[in-house]
Amino acid sequence: MAKGYWLARLDISDRETFAEYRKRNAAPIAKFSGRFIVKGGKAETVLGPRRGENVVIEFDDYAQAVACFHSPDYQAAAQYLKQSCALIEFVIVEGAEQ
Repeated sequence: MAKGYWLARLDISDRETFAEYRKRNAAPIAKFSGRFIVKGGKAETVLGPRRGENVVIEFDDYAQAVACFHSPDYQAAAQYLKQSCALIEFVIVEGAEQ
């Protein structure tokens, strides 16, 4: 079964509120077996607009990735994400079958 991924590119405008989002998103992501693959770090934007933060979270499958995003616990945390970022690009994708 193919894994599921969250791909997020963010421009953070309020670091304090974003820190609260990170605290609150940990439990729902873990509950749905999410694992951070990329969390910030160095990045070179070679095409398209540059973003300040890049994140990739892997889930056991696509259904888990979608269910986590729509869960009440994650949506409560997401309010802090929305308040802390000037721009958010957030995509849930299915990985390639191995």
